[in-house]
Amino acid sequence: MSTLKFSQFGEKLGGDCGILELMDDLGKALEEGGMRMMGGGNPALIPEVVDIFQNRLATIASSKDEVAQMLGIYQPPQGGALTIEALAAFLQRQYNWDITPDNIAVTSGGQTAFFLLFNMLGGTTSKGAHKRILLPLTPEYIGYANQGVTPDLFHARPPKVTYRDDGFFKYGIDFDQLTVGRDIGAICVSRPTNPTGNVLTDAEMTRLADIAEEHEIPLIVDNAYGAPFPHILFEDIQPAWTPNRILTMSLSKLGLPGTRTAFVVGSPEVIRRISAANCVLNLANNNLGQALIRDMLIDDSILSLSHQVIRPFYENRSRQAIAWVREAFGTEIPVEIHRSEGALFLWLRFPKLPISSAELYQRLKARKVLVVSGHYFFFGLTEPHEHEHQCLRMTFSQTAEVVHEGIAILADEVGRVFAEA
Repeated sequence: MSTLKFSQFGEKLGGDCGILELMDDLGKALEEGGMRMMGGGNPALIPEVVDIFQNRLATIASSKDEVAQMLGIYQPPQGGALTIEALAAFLQRQYNWDITPDNIAVTSGGQTAFFLLFNMLGGTTSKGAHKRILLPLTPEYIGYANQGVTPDLFHARPPKVTYRDDGFFKYGIDFDQLTVGRDIGAICVSRPTNPTGNVLTDAEMTRLADIAEEHEIPLIVDNAYGAPFPHILFEDIQPAWTPNRILTMSLSKLGLPGTRTAFVVGSPEVIRRISAANCVLNLANNNLGQALIRDMLIDDSILSLSHQVIRPFYENRSRQAIAWVREAFGTEIPVEIHRSEGALFLWLRFPKLPISSAELYQRLKARKVLVVSGHYFFFGLTEPHEHEHQCLRMTFSQTAEVVHEGIAILADEVGRVFAEA
């Protein structure tokens, strides 16, 4: 049989990439067992959260009408009208945003939302021009890197790094070096930033929105870990929406990754196009996630769950993980930690590491500790960055025992690397 010939689309989406390696490793580790899963973004199984969704499922299951609505029908490509109306009313009520259901669409998870947005706003235009997505702060989410149907989709800018005497550092947007060329179709940031846990300030967000408006392009904001839910934010921020912003929200880190449900908030034109793409790709979206959270939007309990249960849980985990890193590494092995301001991760830098972070990743995997090498998060740059091969992302969402053990093994392995150098 002759070798199959794939299109550029097939080569691009079917080839090797960082997010595929991460998800493959996670899947194999689950099958084999014994792996300390400190690499992925799976949320913790918080007992109070599990109880809430278990009770909601039981309520739905007791009603034939609700079961029929959730399992037995296709909702419109835009999403279920009742859920969209509930979310629009929630955002109006909580933040006084001037939006209607025409500003909201449902997608099959945040990954799908960004595939659609990036390829609608970037790539080859009808007039033959090539548009790119500007990432004003790198490192940025690994899952974006291979989403472009056309090559060279991203134009990323290196961070402005602030080092502190206490062993922490922080990335920021270097606005003095931020330029927006005619080839830029949109600006995109995640808030909190995956992988570093960085939270852009309200002032930074306003400045980015002003730059986007000046150039008549949208500002896309990925709120997978942020506001209004699940609000894994350790800094006080005020969510904002303006007509030139496109916001995404996900149910995954709320505790529902298996439902593959996300929301896009944007202009009616953006929403119409997302809805049309949903129809072509999926016919309709998953109903389960929408059904589980609809009442929580109506009575605002999604906010109390996020602020009073989810945020404190992860903030405590972050502080504990940092303490364990300090204890395990001591003063002998140089390690720096990005300031933990949100999300599920610590971003660790080893400034004098004798090997690359990719090699360290492989050594740790052999010792049953799964993290993510930092080099995957520096895509779109025109020149390499010093941190690219010195950093690792580790999650603190696993059980305390797993995180503690994993950090101890990480410190031991880094110590071995330095001893062998």
